[in-house]
Amino acid sequence: MKRSTYLPLARRSTVKAFLATTALAIGLLGCGGNSYNTTSPENRTIATWTGSMLDATQARAGTAPVVQTFNDQSIRHVLRLSLGGDAIRLKVSNLFGKTPITFSGIQVARSTGGSGIDVSSSRVVTFSRQPTVTVAAGAELLSEPIALPSASLSSIAVTMYFASPTVVATVHALGRQTAYIGAGNLLAAAAIPAATADQRQSYYGLTAVDATSSEKTRVVVTFGDSITDGFNSTVDAAKRYPNQLDDRLKAAGATRTSVVNGGISGNRWIMDITGPNGNGRFERDVLNVPGVTHTIILLGINDMRNTFRFPAEAVTTEQVIASMTIAVGKAKAKGIKVLLGTILPCKGETYCPASADAQRQVVNAWIRNNKDVDGIVDFDRVMLNPAEPAAMNPAYDSGDHLHPNDAGYGVMAAAVELGKLQ
Repeated sequence: MKRSTYLPLARRSTVKAFLATTALAIGLLGCGGNSYNTTSPENRTIATWTGSMLDATQARAGTAPVVQTFNDQSIRHVLRLSLGGDAIRLKVSNLFGKTPITFSGIQVARSTGGSGIDVSSSRVVTFSRQPTVTVAAGAELLSEPIALPSASLSSIAVTMYFASPTVVATVHALGRQTAYIGAGNLLAAAAIPAATADQRQSYYGLTAVDATSSEKTRVVVTFGDSITDGFNSTVDAAKRYPNQLDDRLKAAGATRTSVVNGGISGNRWIMDITGPNGNGRFERDVLNVPGVTHTIILLGINDMRNTFRFPAEAVTTEQVIASMTIAVGKAKAKGIKVLLGTILPCKGETYCPASADAQRQVVNAWIRNNKDVDGIVDFDRVMLNPAEPAAMNPAYDSGDHLHPNDAGYGVMAAAVELGKLQ
């Protein structure tokens, strides 16, 4: 007798949902390297938050190491997503570790402010279907898809638990976002009541969040140093220039454009100092970002001003221009649109001699006359003091004469021509 292929309605719905979920998971897990955006829209994965990593054990004069040892402790990171989606994936990193590290557990939930979470939204993060993962030295791992629907410009909380002594050397030092540390396993805790001593402003072992999208999506990677990273912007307020650019885009209706931050405070093109140099990290932090379509490059002032601090590491204007030229060529070869930002003035800052301004003027002239890029963002012209062009406008100065305040970062965001990000 021939067996009927009929299934009751409820069972058919269950099977259909299972198959859809399985197809999504297989599609996501099949994405790797730089092949995230496939011809099948439902398999498209895009970056919605990034934090560029550095080696916290690399101590240099004037750059304090930010290595952290956790032992039966939990740390809760709060992240603002650029774009939402039906599912997300986390990337954990031990890129600069010398030994394997074990994450005893990771959970993600919607943030309710401070260290608080919506407990009902908390999800266990798994790797190869396991809630615990060991990451080899020098490696990074993507989690399996996490069914946590999220909205654009919303915040999530990622809580990590380390059961035994764990040295986390791979960090993003300048988070400008409070991370909360508490004793014991607090993965599902509604909040982590923390004293000042139990708070940090760095991201430990967490380098990216990807979201799924069935729509055509653009990803803008802002690449640079502390000015991109948001140094001296208000903590927990998302006032870095990339955040304020993201706000502008969303307000203008560009709801399917993601803006992620590839800045590292103190970074230089030529020499390592805080984080690997720009030449060395450009591929990882820009070219390999899932779904990248555009990049805004603003890097070079530390190569010039740090000549005063480290005379043996002095670089020429030609070297800085050559580094920019190489980066532009690599991006263009990948089909990524490039916007170059002119370098901001810094007269009056402790390590910004007149020679740095002279170099800056040469580099900015080259940038303004560059015909190989898709656009110029003249940060210098909108940020300078009209009465003293070598210095920052006092209205936009955070006080150190090098980094903008929140208003200044807003002016930088407003200087970006949104049509260039189409």
